[in-house]
Amino acid sequence: MSLSALLEAGRGRVEEHAAFGSRTTYRVGGTARVLVTLAARSDLEELGPLIAACGLPVAILGNGSNLLVADGELATVALHLTGEFCDLAWRDVGDDVVVRAGAGLDLPVAARRLAGEGIVGFEWAVGVPGTFGGATAMNAGGHGSDMAASVSEVTLWRAGSFDVRTSADLGFGYRRSSLSDQDLVTDVTLHLGHGARDVAKAQISEIVRWRREHQPGGANAGSVFQNPDGGHAGQLIEAAGCKGLRLGSAVVSEKHANFILVDAGGSANDVYQLLLTVRERVLASSGVLLKSEHRLLGFEAIA
Repeated sequence: MSLSALLEAGRGRVEEHAAFGSRTTYRVGGTARVLVTLAARSDLEELGPLIAACGLPVAILGNGSNLLVADGELATVALHLTGEFCDLAWRDVGDDVVVRAGAGLDLPVAARRLAGEGIVGFEWAVGVPGTFGGATAMNAGGHGSDMAASVSEVTLWRAGSFDVRTSADLGFGYRRSSLSDQDLVTDVTLHLGHGARDVAKAQISEIVRWRREHQPGGANAGSVFQNPDGGHAGQLIEAAGCKGLRLGSAVVSEKHANFILVDAGGSANDVYQLLLTVRERVLASSGVLLKSEHRLLGFEAIA
């Protein structure tokens, strides 16, 4: 089935040659052949078979907070969730609180709302500027916890059909899961608990304060590399003399060496080449081969 069928059926929801890289937190990079905005499960039920049949790979765009998109146009169908996919609801089940979050919902928004209701265990997520879908796929974490600590199941769509997977099916590890790039998470179920509202809100304030003090602002996508066993990527990068290293429009942050910043109007390729350069210098300096924490689209994969 041709792309034209998707374009015809998805009027108002499908955009050709759509801005893609500029929608990420790096704010650089190219376009997607097609961007499909889905606001309800019915949209996915209607357009999903056409998406699967159009012959282009699927790329999922949440907040783009861990994503580097290559310059130029990518031959891909980008999917973006909004509307009911940003809902948040909860219910008590015994001593637990079962929380159901749409995959398009921002983690910091959910963390603040839950803390305000005295639902605890998710305060750490206020510092993760991603959505539930992407955070689950990469097992995002910080401040002593991660998604694996509270996710009980996810609903996902792949190649035209829905599936439910439990946490045991997801193969969670450090910054990884068994979900593939072609798995579109639609909602996530968490198991949390009740606690002191004031304590939870104070913890959120402290996390926000710490991140502002220790991490840079500007156009970046968070930590570039995973921490190696028993070490910290930022320390290895600094020891290799890469702090402040610039390549074209991209520069290693002076505030935290595991962040790359890019100038307004800059090049995604500059970011990628700087990432490779830093990785090579750290390997030469310490013998440690850093693993990228970023998702890369249109670039050669980095193990």
